[in-house]
Amino acid sequence: MPVHLVEPPAIVTVSTCASLCHDAPVGLLQRPWVDPSRQAWSGAAPRPLRVTLWYPAVADARMEVLPAGPFALEPVAPGAAPAASPARLPLLLLSHGTGGSALAMSWLARALAARGFLVAGVDHHGNTGAEAEYRLEAFLAWWDRPRDLSAALDRLLADPQWGPRVDTQRVGVIGFSLGGYTALAALGARLDAAALAHFHSRCADEGQCLLPPEIAARHSAAEVGALLRSDGRLRASIEEAGRDWSDARFRAGLVLAPVMGALMSAESLTAIRVPLHLIASEADDQAPPSVTAQRVAAAVPGATVHVLQGAGHYSFLSPCNEFGRQRAAPICSDPPDQPRERLHRQLQVEALDFFARALPQR
Repeated sequence: MPVHLVEPPAIVTVSTCASLCHDAPVGLLQRPWVDPSRQAWSGAAPRPLRVTLWYPAVADARMEVLPAGPFALEPVAPGAAPAASPARLPLLLLSHGTGGSALAMSWLARALAARGFLVAGVDHHGNTGAEAEYRLEAFLAWWDRPRDLSAALDRLLADPQWGPRVDTQRVGVIGFSLGGYTALAALGARLDAAALAHFHSRCADEGQCLLPPEIAARHSAAEVGALLRSDGRLRASIEEAGRDWSDARFRAGLVLAPVMGALMSAESLTAIRVPLHLIASEADDQAPPSVTAQRVAAAVPGATVHVLQGAGHYSFLSPCNEFGRQRAAPICSDPPDQPRERLHRQLQVEALDFFARALPQR
């Protein structure tokens, strides 16, 4: 199946989007929910399901800049009343990258909310910087993540404030990096059992794990192998890895710099039947397009892929503040000719155009 390469849309100019995407008031709420059907990795409590919600706010909402570690976020209105709307709004579930957080994707979530979307970002337990500590198990059991998206959607639709505002026929999913895998799994991608078994055997028996930077600085391949051999709960989870975690309520997907493409079953990708758009970067050393985004786009009927030039993997995160540039250089450094603020304005247009077509108002 051919790969459908696309250029950024020319329907809305970047300067127009800079006005439309940022001037409208955007509210922000965080909900410390849990998923009672699963345990936290500590085993002592239900699985945390922290959700950040961006939404169109009332015109007189008081905007402020929230602290977000290394990131410089644009103003939002914490706890503001939602704007009145004659119709229900489209909803997008957002999955962050390995060890990241929903707020790290605020540059995109906020722009979509300013244009009338509800955006709900999930902080994936054990695999998020929004918690006090990482859990190595969560870096090895990625398939918990699509279940987080479904559980968050359940909670939002049952919520007396937000459920009545959601157009359940216009629900989509967005994911970056490992969140890209998460979004694809929510749409029907399944891990190939043989490929996954080989990956884990190399970790457990040979110590040949290629760990993401976010966890490699804290744990060695030997520690990963020991955990895989000794942790019964993790081994039981691995037995479920290849299951179908799709959720038919998701009607479209936008995937940024996805990883784990080589471990996804081609058969499951071919079975995806919703609009899918992928964005990747030729210079991405963690998610090379040829083995990730382009492979997925070639397998999914009708999928499109836009391969950027010059951007790095972490260019898809929010811009950094001075603290971030000094203390978190690996995720804050951009190519000199590709500042991420300019890239983000272009990708905001691309995302808005995609979801306007993929989730049209009826």
